Parts: sequence; C-alpha cells; structure tokens
Amino acid sequence: MKLTPRIVKKPWGREIWLVVTDKYALKILEINAGNRFSLQYHRFKTETWYLDSGKIKATYGKYTGKNFRKTLKEYIMKPGDVIHVPTKTVHRLFAVKKSQIIEVSTPQLKDVVRLEDDFGRVKR
Repeated sequence: MKLTPRIVKKPWGREIWLVVTDKYALKILEINAGNRFSLQYHRFKTETWYLDSGKIKATYGKYTGKNFRKTLKEYIMKPGDVIHVPTKTVHRLFAVKKSQIIEVSTPQLKDVVRLEDDFGRVKR
C-alpha cells in the first residue's frame, strides 16, 4: 500500500509524518540552523532519534518535578548518533547546523508538556 507523507510545519522547521499507526509513528524532523524545540516531556510517548544529517545539541534529563533542571545534561549529536527518550524525560533539540532526524515513537503525537518555548506555546 502506497502512503502519502503528511507535512506539518513547525516554527523551527517541519515534520514529515511517514507512518502513524495505533502502535508506532515514523517521522522525519527537519530543524533549521539556530532553532530549537520546546523544553518538554511526554507523559506517555516514548521516542528514539537517529541523526541523519547536521549537528544537534540535545538537552536531556529525567522529569523530577520542580527540581528537574538538576538532572539535565547536554550531548552533541553527530550524524549516525541515536538517542532514546523514555516517558517523562525532559528534552530539547537545538540545531547547530540545519539537521534532519529520523524519529520512531509510540503514537501519542499530541502528548507534549512544554516547560519552555521560544515561540510562546507554553500554557500556564
């Protein structure tokens, strides 16, 4: 069966949704240089990233309530690197260079708790 990818524009670039089923989702994330995602976590969603091209600074740590910042670490991702993001893991990606990430995840695509956002998308 031939599928048609869905393009979802984001303030930092775009997502190309290749497959979304009741068991998993497969997306390509294209992040423009100098842009970053929200500092966020997911209550139910688990995801794994493969950096296909570019250079990413990933911020990553366990969500522990108001003291979560103590758990945050930064990693520089180069093409070929993989990071797994379990449920309730705070994370943010910053594109040092224009980057393309392949993401496979569980299908809860709207499960986002934003802690900080450069584009005003945090709900208080």
